[in-house]
Amino acid sequence: MSLSDRFDTRFLRSYVRWKVRSDPAYDAVLELLRDHAHPIVDVGCGVGLLPMLLREKGFAREIIGIDFDARKIDAARKASNDIEFRFGDARDPLPPNHSVIMLDVLHYFSDDAQRTILANAASAVPPGGMIIIRDAIDDGSWRYRLTWIAESFARLVFWLKAERLNFPKREALTIPGFETEARPLWGRMPFNNYLFVARRV
Repeated sequence: MSLSDRFDTRFLRSYVRWKVRSDPAYDAVLELLRDHAHPIVDVGCGVGLLPMLLREKGFAREIIGIDFDARKIDAARKASNDIEFRFGDARDPLPPNHSVIMLDVLHYFSDDAQRTILANAASAVPPGGMIIIRDAIDDGSWRYRLTWIAESFARLVFWLKAERLNFPKREALTIPGFETEARPLWGRMPFNNYLFVARRV
């Protein structure tokens, strides 16, 4: 059974096929977590695509997916029976001794909330663990402006359950106690996405 076939609506099946095919974040994260020694918590997991892909590729350690949208958590639970999906807020403390993944999460929160989320992530990560963040950054570029328009539309049609749009500056994603690498992660998409990999030192 393909990953898209696990979902029970035509919309979700089409969305999953398109997302897996077009979004470069999945291959990037899968490569980073190859042979990773720690369990994973995916904050803002949506319908659970990344956790399910990790499991398909042989990641055997515990995976927890957390999302604030109960509809998406319900869809994820229906599609997978070997991954724990929790309804929760990204600002809440995270399970200890987990590496943390956040794809397109921070820009829905205020500056103060972003700092709380990053601090909670840092507290959860054990020695040798990492925080993986994919987000668009506010740098004034045409990619940034296009990203803002696309995200605004997604909120308008209620696909994204988000309080606001507040894209972080690049420097806001430096986490004390971690060595952070950053690189563009545009793929074939026009959005201003970057991949930040923070490893505990």
